[in-house]
Amino acid sequence: MHIFLSIFLFILGAVVGSFLNVCIFRIPEGKSIVLPASHCMNCGTPIRFYDNIPIISYLILGGSCRNCGIKISPQYPAVEFLTGLACLTLYLTYDLTFSFLFTFLFTAALIVITVIDLRHQIIPHAVTLPGIPIFYLAAVFFMDISPVEGFLGIMIGAGCLYFVAIYYEALTGREGMGGGDINLIAMMGGFLGWKSLIYIILVSSFTGAIIGIALMILKKKDTKYAVPFGPFLSIGAVSYLFIGNSAFHFLYLF
Repeated sequence: MHIFLSIFLFILGAVVGSFLNVCIFRIPEGKSIVLPASHCMNCGTPIRFYDNIPIISYLILGGSCRNCGIKISPQYPAVEFLTGLACLTLYLTYDLTFSFLFTFLFTAALIVITVIDLRHQIIPHAVTLPGIPIFYLAAVFFMDISPVEGFLGIMIGAGCLYFVAIYYEALTGREGMGGGDINLIAMMGGFLGWKSLIYIILVSSFTGAIIGIALMILKKKDTKYAVPFGPFLSIGAVSYLFIGNSAFHFLYLF
């Protein structure tokens, strides 16, 4: 029974991932995520239901549109697989509880934000602004986060990044962090509590520095090369869902 439920939840997550792909492509363009139905972005042909099976249809079609033959971005199966994997691992961590449901929705929102930030270097307010109150309330009622802890998470998260952004711009003369990053970490703080921000900022700063330096070396860019910070914040937040408390206990030993 456990195996069948795990398989079902992975498939369910992949189906959600298919919808997330719609959000990723349409939200930056200000389009509806409901209408029109899924269609080829080249020829406009509506996608048949049997060509819209997560991951499998992409493999069967060889990554091409059945009608016009244009190549389909591998982002589609990648997001579907990642969302399915997230659904499965969160279930194994939280079991079938409200905590599982809301951590999955939170992770799904971060997947959308991460891919959009990587593609366009923007963090959509359409996700973060409603996400702040929604995930704050979910945390208070279903995640054992007190109202004060969640509120402080929002205020401290937004305040810290706003402080960094203002002083970075004053010192360097260029914007280093936009309002989208501030809203994103406010959403994270409201859902995970203010204590999580210590872990998230440490992990995101470390991974961002390592990957940013590596990319600058590979692309032969200087320190002005823009690396979006949203994906690293998301890495920190998602990893906190699995090991955040254990990491704090480890640090307390020292």
